[in-house]
Amino acid sequence: MEVLIEYLAKGFLLMLAISMPCVLVAAGIGLIVGILQAVTQVQEQTIAAAPKILGVFLVIIIGGIGFINMLKGFVIDGMSIAFNLVSKNDSFVLPSDYYKYTTPFEREMKNSGEIDYIMKHPGKVPYIDNQHKIKYYGAPNTPMPKPNFVETNKILGR
Repeated sequence: MEVLIEYLAKGFLLMLAISMPCVLVAAGIGLIVGILQAVTQVQEQTIAAAPKILGVFLVIIIGGIGFINMLKGFVIDGMSIAFNLVSKNDSFVLPSDYYKYTTPFEREMKNSGEIDYIMKHPGKVPYIDNQHKIKYYGAPNTPMPKPNFVETNKILGR
């Protein structure tokens, strides 16, 4: 578990390391353009956008290879943790012959006879008899539950 938390912390630091130069350049250019607009008294909002876009674009071009190498190292570390560390930890991985001794879907695979009927009579749709209908009961776990539509009809006797 501590490996996962450490890897998650590395991911957050990597995210900050990649995004911080772009954010700082955009903030710096915005500050400079804001000062120039205050001095010249030109209060146009679109003037600040073009230098910011150009500055962030240049940062991405200049640092792009470094960003890609940082991300590549992060992914390689993650794959080595996933395939070398986690796979050798016995408490997190099932044994290879797990399904040899268990039947995980045994309840779901029981044949109740309806499947045989459907297979033998392909054009007929089987309808459930009243005695086979599932009874609906409200959840007893919640304190003072508000009755839904079905429960209200049962209470009122409709």
